[in-house]
Amino acid sequence: MALTTLDPKSALIVIDLQNGIVTLPAADLVEPVIKHAAALVEAFRAHKLPVVLVNVAGVAPGRSERGPRMGDAPPAGWTDLIPELNQQPEDHTVTKKTWGAFTNTGLADYLKEKGVTQVVLAGVATSIGVESTARQAQEFGFNVTLAVDAMADLNADAHLNSVTRIFPRLGETGTTQDVLALLKTTHA
Repeated sequence: MALTTLDPKSALIVIDLQNGIVTLPAADLVEPVIKHAAALVEAFRAHKLPVVLVNVAGVAPGRSERGPRMGDAPPAGWTDLIPELNQQPEDHTVTKKTWGAFTNTGLADYLKEKGVTQVVLAGVATSIGVESTARQAQEFGFNVTLAVDAMADLNADAHLNSVTRIFPRLGETGTTQDVLALLKTTHA
């Protein structure tokens, strides 16, 4: 579903734009994501709307067929949020150990305490952290908006699948410019 509206009490959730993730291969994919995410962060702050900055510092327990598992302590600086997000004291920071930002983090309670009814998502990876968080947000009853040009994935097919098949079932999709335009009209 194309982006139609933003609720007056919307929050921005930026997923995993941290040093250890943005330095992985495919930096050319991440550069525009960083630019768009930073623009969203700035706009949400300007409108005095909640900004949630999420990083990942582990993985859920259990076996997987994919590569080495991160231990309890990631390398120094790996979880640090990128400077382009210009983290502020009023931002809410979530450190997750699973794909989704809601699992065992208190994020849903924080958003509900703030009166948030809609979340706008951006970040990496589209098919993992962003999609998982979008699914959880929808299950918690939030309206979900996905800024598709403010996200990227190491796997182009996975990104395309999330954007074209999964996200339209979870909420509305649009560009950063679409979100920024709606912020101006909703909060004029």
